[in-house]
Amino acid sequence: MAVETSTAFYDKTDEQKAITEMVRQFVDEQILPNAEHFDHEDEFPEAIVEQMKELGLFGVTIPEEYGGMGLDLTTYAMIVEELSRGWISISGVVNTHFIGSYLLMKFGSDEQKETFLPKMATGELRAAFSLSEPEVGSDVQGIKSTAKKLDDGNYEINGQKMWVTNGLRSGIVFVLVKTDPKADPRYKGMTCFITEKTAGEHENPGLRVPPQIKKMGYKGVESTELVYDGYVCPPERILGGEEAGVGQGFKQMMDALEVGRVNVAARGVGIAQRALELALRYSQERKAFGKPIAQHQAIQFKLADMATQIEAARLLTLKAARMKDAGQRSDLEAGMAKLLASETGRFCVEESFRIHGGYGYSKEYEIERLYRDAPLLLIGEGTSEIQRMVIGKKLLERNKI
Repeated sequence: MAVETSTAFYDKTDEQKAITEMVRQFVDEQILPNAEHFDHEDEFPEAIVEQMKELGLFGVTIPEEYGGMGLDLTTYAMIVEELSRGWISISGVVNTHFIGSYLLMKFGSDEQKETFLPKMATGELRAAFSLSEPEVGSDVQGIKSTAKKLDDGNYEINGQKMWVTNGLRSGIVFVLVKTDPKADPRYKGMTCFITEKTAGEHENPGLRVPPQIKKMGYKGVESTELVYDGYVCPPERILGGEEAGVGQGFKQMMDALEVGRVNVAARGVGIAQRALELALRYSQERKAFGKPIAQHQAIQFKLADMATQIEAARLLTLKAARMKDAGQRSDLEAGMAKLLASETGRFCVEESFRIHGGYGYSKEYEIERLYRDAPLLLIGEGTSEIQRMVIGKKLLERNKI
């Protein structure tokens, strides 16, 4: 059951309409009927991912010269919303890959782009990126992983990374480490390396991938640790090259997180949209006190609040994406979009859960899965508390007196 929404203010191009309709059909036919199985078994949806490759979804934003579609962030956000409406784990498969391609497109050397982007566009090579560590989450400048330059010019990477989505199945990982632990301020001593590994292998030279972390939700897509222990990386694999890239890692990653927050916002809108669809359907089928519960004002108020918040979150998400596409500064808007959309996702899922009553607690109903998945958005790519800090600081920067 798809919910009708006004599109007058979204200004979708014909191309965007065609792509989002194609993805919605794919979600309805392939993802929604199978998501419960993969979630229950915590199984990677290999067949669905293969179809995503055929549809070109791994190369949406990669330029045509490298075999991608060359589409903008706004179109990508629309696609992510549709995928997340089906199952946010599916959007997780493409999200870290998208951030990796963004880092390459904006900061990579010509050689790095030519080496990786064509295979990334087809999905043959999938990417992950890594900031967090066991003792470091939001305070990125507190990372302890290091890269030391050796006498032969290569770098040796040591350290432990945490919460790496696609950590096992990725073929390259964009990893942030310290190349100058004594730098002041700390962020100037950080560098991003493109570390290559064998996709699906737990043991690589100097790099070990422990068994995936067991999670409450967000199943099917793996979240892993990465243990770098004497991993040797050539200087050519510093993002942007050694001369341009050393000490630039923090800025590069923060830039990527800005578009990543738009991505998470789109995921929040998608899961909220699905929660509303489920609530509308169930409330018209379930009867209490002699009539469908949808006819009770208490339920109508919930539906009204859900639909209103979704519209607001969607518009703010698209605004942030369009500003980024236009080359405008959008850090404030991206933070706002991520904050509102992730909280909207949580709110709508919980309201839908309440509307379902006791059945919402049963694994026979889809809302139970959404209830476990939604909290991820509150903490991924910056918690709601961090978003509020970012928004507050940016507001003061833009409005100095």
